[in-house]
Amino acid sequence: MAEDAFTDISGRAITLDCHDHCGFCREYVVSSPKVSFWRVMCYTSAVWLVAYAVFFLTQNTAVLTTAILVTLVGMMLHIHLVKVDHESLLVIGSLGIQVSYGYASGRETSSFIEMGKIKDIVINEAVHMHQIIYYLCVLLRDPSDPNAVSGVVPLFQSSKPRLDCLVKVYKSCQEILSKCS
Repeated sequence: MAEDAFTDISGRAITLDCHDHCGFCREYVVSSPKVSFWRVMCYTSAVWLVAYAVFFLTQNTAVLTTAILVTLVGMMLHIHLVKVDHESLLVIGSLGIQVSYGYASGRETSSFIEMGKIKDIVINEAVHMHQIIYYLCVLLRDPSDPNAVSGVVPLFQSSKPRLDCLVKVYKSCQEILSKCS
């Protein structure tokens, strides 16, 4: 197990854990920083202070109740649906690839791509606003034409690691795929 420190495209620290289960099976886990308690407290305090100021001017208690409910529901939705703590890529040479997401609330989602549907794993680039973003993706084989690509599945969408991290995962994935073909 090797753990390396990298940064995402915004400059925040992320970690890459590589677990070598056997020669044909490796797992890569990219972990993002946990939700900051102080950051949440600052946002909550700001919303509640604004709500209190509006309450002070209008003397309407519904403003305070609404502010409390909106911040609590917003935090729960953010933790359960948006904030991804870790993303994992499990490459099993003879079977396929499993992509998993672990959310801050503890919820996990996974998807599996069979090896027969995988054409290749590549690093692709996209232009976003004023910068070029690199991302790792799985090219899916077109069933009617084996040389064509029918779809693209991007990996590590939430953590958005920089190119140096992607290259490390890419080389390791290519090593496993070359053993199996």
